[in-house]
Amino acid sequence: MILIHTALLSEAQSLIEYYKLNLIQKNPRIYQKQEITLVVSGIGKQNTIKALSFLDIKHYTKAINIGIAGCSNTNIPIGTIFSFPNKIMTLKTVDNPIVFSNDTNTLFDMEAKYFYEYINQYLHKDNICIFKIVSDYLDNTIPNKEFVKQLIWKNISKIFLHCNRD
Repeated sequence: MILIHTALLSEAQSLIEYYKLNLIQKNPRIYQKQEITLVVSGIGKQNTIKALSFLDIKHYTKAINIGIAGCSNTNIPIGTIFSFPNKIMTLKTVDNPIVFSNDTNTLFDMEAKYFYEYINQYLHKDNICIFKIVSDYLDNTIPNKEFVKQLIWKNISKIFLHCNRD
């Protein structure tokens, strides 16, 4: 079974539509169909851990975190997807939104580290995938929901092609 985690419903919507997932629980939002379970946690450490704790993680064979991330390097196009660990970019999980960074080789998110630490208690690191899509340049603009949904939609095949190759 595959577990997919997103922080935002807008990050999950394309996946819900693509896989025709059904809502089975509202708080936290959990969607499911056959071998796929998707949980939408909300932003940050507490929400991520709380949502994941509703699931029996040891029954999953693979866990995937998918979401958007900010980047200060304007040479990296919006919509570029990275999997982690990565030789070019690093991923830093922060507790508050970052509006400036001199580090041009870092993406910033608010859940990946906590997702990985929690899931790694149950699954081997080779069965944990983290994907981040550049959504902004740390400019204090909150990407709108439809834009986030489209970023995920455009990268669905890349995400699962990479994750299933391992």
